[in-house]
Amino acid sequence: MDKRTRYPVEVRERAVRMVFEHGPEYDSQYAAIRSIADKFGMSPETLRLWVRRAETDEGLRPGLTTDERAHMKELERENRELRRANEILKSAAVSSTGQRNNILKLRCRGPKVQRLSWTGVELPSDLVELFL
Repeated sequence: MDKRTRYPVEVRERAVRMVFEHGPEYDSQYAAIRSIADKFGMSPETLRLWVRRAETDEGLRPGLTTDERAHMKELERENRELRRANEILKSAAVSSTGQRNNILKLRCRGPKVQRLSWTGVELPSDLVELFL
C-alpha cells in the first residue's frame, strides 16, 4: 500500500469489480456505487473515481489510460530535467561580461562549402565536428 493511499490495491479492485458485477441489480450505477462504498467504509466519490478510471482503462470511456498517464508523467519529468540541463549549459556558455561565447572551432575534410541560410555562415559540407 502506497503512503498516499488509504486502501490496498486488492480492496480497490474488489470494490470496482463488485460495482460492475452488481450494477444491474440497482436503479443506476451511482446507486450501486453508494451501496458498495458503504459496505467497504469509503466515500462514494472515491469509489466512483476508481470505477471511472477502470472504465477508461478498459476502453469503455474516452480518456487516457493509467499506462498512458504514467508514460505522460515520465515524459514531462524528463522534459523538465532536459530544460534544466539546457539552462545550466546556457548559463555556463555566458562569459563574465554577460555575452555568449560565439567562437566556433571546426575540423573538416574537403574543400566543399555550404551556406546555412538562417545564419549567413558558410561551413564545409562534410563537417566532422562542431564545438560551441
